[in-house]
Formats: sequence, C-alpha cells, structure tokens
Amino acid sequence: MSKEVLIVISAGVPMLIIFGLMAWGWRNKLKRQGTLAHLPEVPDDLGEAIISVPGQYVVTTSAGDWLDRVAVQSLGIRTPAVVHVHPEGVVIERKGGQNLFIAQDALTEVDTKAGMAGKFVEKDGLVVISWQLADAAVDTGFRTTEAGAKRPLILALQELQGSQALPPNDSDTHSNGKNN
Repeated sequence: MSKEVLIVISAGVPMLIIFGLMAWGWRNKLKRQGTLAHLPEVPDDLGEAIISVPGQYVVTTSAGDWLDRVAVQSLGIRTPAVVHVHPEGVVIERKGGQNLFIAQDALTEVDTKAGMAGKFVEKDGLVVISWQLADAAVDTGFRTTEAGAKRPLILALQELQGSQALPPNDSDTHSNGKNN
C-alpha cells in the first residue's frame, strides 16, 4: 500500500469509530427518554398573542441540568423559532419541528442564563422557561433575535406565570443591539 492510503486509513478509521459511538449514544438517549410524555397539542381556541418574539429555540433539558438535553420529539435540536405568549399559555413555533405549547398552569419559572447544552452566550443571554411536561420537569431555552425584545418577553412570561421579579436590566444591552 502507498503512504497516502495508509494515512487516509489511519485517520478515517478512528473518525468512523467516533461518529459511530456518537450515533450509538444518541440512540440510547432516545431509548431512555422514550417514556417522556408527548408534547401537548396547540389549542385551536387560543386568545390573541400578547407578544410575539422571533429568535432561536435553543434546547429543552431536564430541569436544573443544563447539559441533559432532551433528545425525543426533536426537543434537542436548535431551530429558528417565534415565541407567542397568549393568555392561556406559551406557543413556541419551531421551524422544522413540532410547535411547543406550554399551558399557563404548567409554567414553573422564568429566568435567564448564560447557556444550555451547547449554546453559551453572554450573562443572562438566554430566556429559560421552566415547565412541567406531564410528570417531567424541563427547562426550555430561547434566544431573542433582538436584544431589546428580551425584557418585554420576560415581563410577559412572568405576568403569565404570576411573578413580578425581573432579572437585572444590564443584560438587555449588547454592543450591536442584536443577539447572535
């Protein structure tokens, strides 16, 4: 065999093994999370949205464990999205994924964080919605496209939840006015 073929084989085989192990791990995670309840359907009779904010759906994780990505129902895949806050709950309209509906009574907390499962930004850059999916407590992260839209979104979510505590105002400013 030529030297070039040996180099390709010595680099290619370990990469194939690594990708195979990653796929195996993801498949096992899907099996472990197979008992997670299905996402609730978005009701047809929702009132008019109080606020709609475009941005990026980051991920849904097990509550309190920002690294434990929920893999089932495409909840672990980052997508462009729009959050709509309605009087009855929150709809996260995900491009390429099933829309999430979080009923008002399922909301447990609204917070900000610097990151979750592979997405890390500036301090308080992500809006994190904690909620109950049947018997499982989960956290869903969202990053607004415009930095100025984060505070109104948090206010609307906290009002829906019935809380008035606000995160510090300094997290709303970015040098270019946009989140990346």
